[in-house]
Amino acid sequence: MTDQKKPDQATTSEKPWGGRFSEPTDAFVERFTASVGFDQRLYHHDITGSIAHATMLAEVGVLTTEERDSIIDGLKSVKEDIEAGRFDWSVSLEDVHMNVEAKLTERIGITGKKLHTGRSRNDQVATDIRLYLRDEIDVIAEELRRLQTGLLDLAEREAETIMPGFTHLQTAQPVTFGHHLLAWYEMLARDAERLQDCRKRVNVMPLGAAALAGTTYPIDRSITARLLGFDRPTENSLDSVSDRDFAIEFCSFAALLLTHMSRFSEELVLWTSAQFDFIDLPDRFCTGSSIMPQKKNPDVPELVRGKTGRVNGHLISLLTLMKSQPLAYNKDNQEDKEPLFDTVDTVKGCLKAYADMVPAIEAKADNMRVAAKQGFSTATDLADYLVKKGMPFRDAHEVVGKAVAFGVAEERDLSDMTLEELKRFSDIIGDDVFNVLTLEGSVQARDHLGGTAPAQVRAAVARARKSLEA
Repeated sequence: MTDQKKPDQATTSEKPWGGRFSEPTDAFVERFTASVGFDQRLYHHDITGSIAHATMLAEVGVLTTEERDSIIDGLKSVKEDIEAGRFDWSVSLEDVHMNVEAKLTERIGITGKKLHTGRSRNDQVATDIRLYLRDEIDVIAEELRRLQTGLLDLAEREAETIMPGFTHLQTAQPVTFGHHLLAWYEMLARDAERLQDCRKRVNVMPLGAAALAGTTYPIDRSITARLLGFDRPTENSLDSVSDRDFAIEFCSFAALLLTHMSRFSEELVLWTSAQFDFIDLPDRFCTGSSIMPQKKNPDVPELVRGKTGRVNGHLISLLTLMKSQPLAYNKDNQEDKEPLFDTVDTVKGCLKAYADMVPAIEAKADNMRVAAKQGFSTATDLADYLVKKGMPFRDAHEVVGKAVAFGVAEERDLSDMTLEELKRFSDIIGDDVFNVLTLEGSVQARDHLGGTAPAQVRAAVARARKSLEA
């Protein structure tokens, strides 16, 4: 009885490494070890890298110009087939690289087999991932910039809108909504810097490291690096094929970005609740309830808050993946792509949702103002007033504490007390005290770099716009 080959199961002779083996790969193992199901998204970058590699091989005389042109034309036609949906991906060919190379060889003949001269799938995939991630970083940077711009526009619009500032989620001091939004902006500005710093280490080319030790062919890696837009080739062949620091660094950036966006989300969820009622989100960013007709749920912020967990998890996955690997390349590294790909997709989706939503946030200024008047938010201003009159701060702190205790008992804010009532706590309090007990007086008094005064908010917006345009 003859053995029947299972569907899509290649014989050893059909494998690029089959010469060493005496029996075909087990059908389950073939499916288990294949990565083509997810790494096919690298096809564009794989073909781009192969075209540059073939061009370099011709420059150094390893390929003839005719062979180079045949390979390049063949690769372009393969790319057209993929993009037109005419390409059949084969699990038996394991990954995107061998699928493309096999189709190229089928199309142009034996010359297609020469493409892999002077390289390995180890340096090939490392190059593909860097090319892919570099492009995605540029897309993400633009979406991040769009969100930053939306925040600046909203902050400028709400530069004078007073709201309570919180510590421990308790009313602390009055701030402006614009100032609060600029705190979010500062987080994103650091994220943008981290992203660009990460890009520098992504943009280094491992191609030419081959399997782990370089190649005996007279390649010129500087040619390939220039053709692919890399800053330079990598320095060490062992590290070149086994390094995934750049992917971990990107996921670290992503985890911090999503952590910041999760903090934004938490505040948006609170502020849209009936208990706060500080803002309104447009209906197009919310959903309702299947049973409670009055509900308007802030699903976008909630979902972004939830997606933070998966991005944090991907960072841990990659760190764990690499923590015990000896040099150089190991099959473990196949597991780098799905966490990285999902992180990229998640970050892009979250940024797009927020960049679209943030400019449409409507502040409920009256509700914010009412909330800012609760909780004795100008108590620190009264203490500062007493210090400026000559009282030591610790004594001023005690005086104001007693005044607040009186207000709690009487259910009245400091600004609602009479001058006579305030003088019970210190006779140095005069008529001018009411200038500092108003909400406007409180925020205007903090007229310094980084302060809450509307003029400072507008100045900070102007500086940020200039920085974004640089």
